Amino acid sequence: MGALIRKSEPAPIRACTVSRDVQEFEFLIDDMEAVLGEAWGDLSFSDMMVFFDQPEAQGLEFLVLAVSTEDSLEIDEIESVIMEAHARNLGVILVASDLDPVLLHRLMRAGARDFLPYPVPEHALEDSIARLDATPVKPPAPAEPAVAERPKSTTHSTLIAIHALSGGVGATTFAVNMAWELVNQKKVEPKVVLLDLDMQFGQVATYLDLPRRDAVYEFLSDLEGADAESLPQALLDFKGRLQVLTAPADMLPLDLVAAEDIEKLLKMARDQFDFVLIDMPRTLVAWTETVLTECDVYMPVIELDMRSAQNALRFVNTLRAEDLPVEKLRFILNRAPKFTDLSGRARLKRMSESLAIKLNDQLPDGGAPVTAALDQGLPLGVVAPKNPLRKEIAKMAKQVHDARALDEAQAKKR
Repeated sequence: MGALIRKSEPAPIRACTVSRDVQEFEFLIDDMEAVLGEAWGDLSFSDMMVFFDQPEAQGLEFLVLAVSTEDSLEIDEIESVIMEAHARNLGVILVASDLDPVLLHRLMRAGARDFLPYPVPEHALEDSIARLDATPVKPPAPAEPAVAERPKSTTHSTLIAIHALSGGVGATTFAVNMAWELVNQKKVEPKVVLLDLDMQFGQVATYLDLPRRDAVYEFLSDLEGADAESLPQALLDFKGRLQVLTAPADMLPLDLVAAEDIEKLLKMARDQFDFVLIDMPRTLVAWTETVLTECDVYMPVIELDMRSAQNALRFVNTLRAEDLPVEKLRFILNRAPKFTDLSGRARLKRMSESLAIKLNDQLPDGGAPVTAALDQGLPLGVVAPKNPLRKEIAKMAKQVHDARALDEAQAKKR
């Protein structure tokens, strides 16, 4: 076994970086020294498995795994290190450089507590360590009852996630207008909340002309201590009908919240609202699986172009590789070709067949009124109620509402 690299003999070892070659992560070395001084060491993946059983390992508080794309062939060994650390109640911070999203997701599922990109942003390592200290590692077994206790069967709330698979496909436009159409169903007044979870580039606040408040960051950064009253305090009201959780005022790392935090947020939202809509970040993060597992339907938004087709294929393959519920996917094709566009309809058919997905939900191009509505900070239903895009979204909202009403009626009979 290679020797543990100690920075100074008297200093107790609080943490350990684990990597194939820590010298390839020279900036991480500087970060570790800045935060921990001499109280850290470094081991290879194989040496770490042996070191777990050494007396010196008893003082360890957490591990920092530095992984790059060159470590792809060693993923099983890296996963074993994470699982062993998790079993010993050691927090694990994953620092990844150009790692395949599928492998990154696999390592997060193995028990990594936090993820940081390399080079690590300023103060991000220190903040990540603080979150480990604030949230002790818990054995996985007690977590099962918490999921089972989610009162979905009693509240009959509907959770819909909307995810742009390419930039500019109109996912946020769709999310904002779908939320507005749901809240304006005739003869009923459902309680609807729109959660903008794109903590870096979320535009829901812009599209609805709402301010970005510091209260959102305070709420998201302390979800562990949040209660039923915390969510309403973080929400903003739009025209007295729609409740909105905007993205934070500042650009924040997507790993600001953990999967457990998102699960708690969704539970609070489902307890208080009939419909919960989520505008997801484009990037797959550690809690994407949580949203996919918890939601009733997951709507990836694409266009009829090569980039959307490639991203849709990679997205579906990723979910299947992790044995995630692909049956929840309901692809939304935005700016679909008109019925008279024979060439476009032929391309649409080829795309659907090559990806082996259904594209039944097709949204027409709303044209200039869509941009005008966004610039005014208003939904299409207010600015251009006769717009074809608005009519199609309203039709989809009615279908979603009717499906919820049917489920609720069937639940009462049982």
